[in-house]
Amino acid sequence: MATRPISFLSDFGLEDEFVGVVHGVVARIAPDIRVIDVTHDIARGDVRAGALALLRAVQYLPNGVVMAVVDPGVGTGRKAIVAETEWGHFVGPDNGLLAPAVAMVGGAQRFVSLESEEFQLPRDGVTFDGRDVFAPAAAVLASGEAAIGDLGPDLDPASITPMLLPLVDHDGGTVSGEVFWVDSFGNAQTNVTPEDLHLAGLQPGSTVVVRIGAAEHDMLWVKAYGDAPEAVVHIDSYGLIAIAVPGGRADQELNISEGLSVAFRSPTAAE
Repeated sequence: MATRPISFLSDFGLEDEFVGVVHGVVARIAPDIRVIDVTHDIARGDVRAGALALLRAVQYLPNGVVMAVVDPGVGTGRKAIVAETEWGHFVGPDNGLLAPAVAMVGGAQRFVSLESEEFQLPRDGVTFDGRDVFAPAAAVLASGEAAIGDLGPDLDPASITPMLLPLVDHDGGTVSGEVFWVDSFGNAQTNVTPEDLHLAGLQPGSTVVVRIGAAEHDMLWVKAYGDAPEAVVHIDSYGLIAIAVPGGRADQELNISEGLSVAFRSPTAAE
């Protein structure tokens, strides 16, 4: 069987040896497997942020195995799972982390609980499943050394923890949503799509009234950061509506944070 790459996402950071150790476990089991580091800078224990990062990334990753570890419940009763999809396998904790990306690639045909000790590292502690459980599972799946059914018993899909993401609301010409993500440049991605703004009568090049929390701002809907000198609305690289400040940071200048409510309307629409 041909080998497949592993795409690895976590909240481990790079100050400690955790990422390198996980790489090492994969290399000892399957030295020919390529590991792609998606990011290891997810905020510690922020499962939703990890799920959204994986959702953004998965459409650009090569088919293979995803190993995602943002796992504040490690060592508790939460299950370690693998999901089998047409895209490949997703390995990680059953806490909602994998759910949006699995749905993005068409859903899972099968879920398995990672319980077979044959494919785990021996251990006394239970706080490093990335090393002891997820890395061995990902390695044998990517190398073809084991099939999903070798790793543990099947799970009822209805028992898998979902990740509930907020929906956009349309009311009287106003589109209400939420800030999904603030990137390292301070740009704020929302869950609002260009189609949502079109339904509110807004078009590229028009002025948009943007409500951020309790404050309102007039912004131009532009194509690129350099098209206006002040805060702008634009379509980001993932196809969602984002707020940016050219040459600055929208999060700092507009007091934006992840999870904050936002709304968009035409200047002529009723408040």
